[in-house]
Amino acid sequence: MILAPLRGVTIRCFRRTFATEIAEAGFDEAVTPFITATGEYDPLSDRELKGGEFIRITPQFIGKDPLVLRRCLERIKGAGFVTADLNAGCPFPMVRRKGRGSGLLRTPDVLERMLETGCEVMGDGNFSLKTRLGVERADELLGLMPLLNRFPLRFVVVHARTARQMYDGDCDLRAFKAIKEVAAMPVVYNGDVALPAEGSVMVGRGFVRALGERDDADTLVMRYVEASVQELFGERSVLGRIKELVSYWKEIPKWRRRWNLVKIASTLDELRLAVGV
Repeated sequence: MILAPLRGVTIRCFRRTFATEIAEAGFDEAVTPFITATGEYDPLSDRELKGGEFIRITPQFIGKDPLVLRRCLERIKGAGFVTADLNAGCPFPMVRRKGRGSGLLRTPDVLERMLETGCEVMGDGNFSLKTRLGVERADELLGLMPLLNRFPLRFVVVHARTARQMYDGDCDLRAFKAIKEVAAMPVVYNGDVALPAEGSVMVGRGFVRALGERDDADTLVMRYVEASVQELFGERSVLGRIKELVSYWKEIPKWRRRWNLVKIASTLDELRLAVGV
């Protein structure tokens, strides 16, 4: 079971703070929220890759330039990382219109070069892909499987929605099974997975929501607040991080009122009061 990359949520501080809960849930690995592979950026300067974690970490990159991806992968490989992942699934329109994330599904030639680079640098069976069923239609990835099958990928993670759906609507299990039937590599399911999970799955929102359903959820939040205070500069940064987490709990009955108070909190003292209501 793999902890999914949720931007702003399943970050290094989250993984370190909730290490016990992550282990108890049965996770074997965590994929980092995407690291942007652009320009001369050095991924080893990214907070996500600072180490000191109990779980296996796979860095995920987003981009469309194979040369830049190569530089990034060579840097992390030299630092001891043995696996890496390519984000071909981010559904946000601003990302995909630039040809990154799920936008790679619309440019098979670019996707091919990115996969070539990833598999060459990381080695056979050490580079993976996280993607969607398609951008507009649920059969788009299926049409690309002959291309993907040419590469010795570690696995392909498929969020069983289209990019257009974002996180709304039902997952298309039939389309997911069609991909799995023709795939030459392991296929990992992602999308609306509740804990406990079975089989090869990537779980993100289901685990985060499960934290909010615990009896000690308020204690967990305060633990995360204090860890974030030690890492970030300024209350605003800490407030933003905690609000992002608690927003996943707003539909949980005991958190509905608290969420209304958390989202308007403008100081850490107000946040602490809101969490303890």
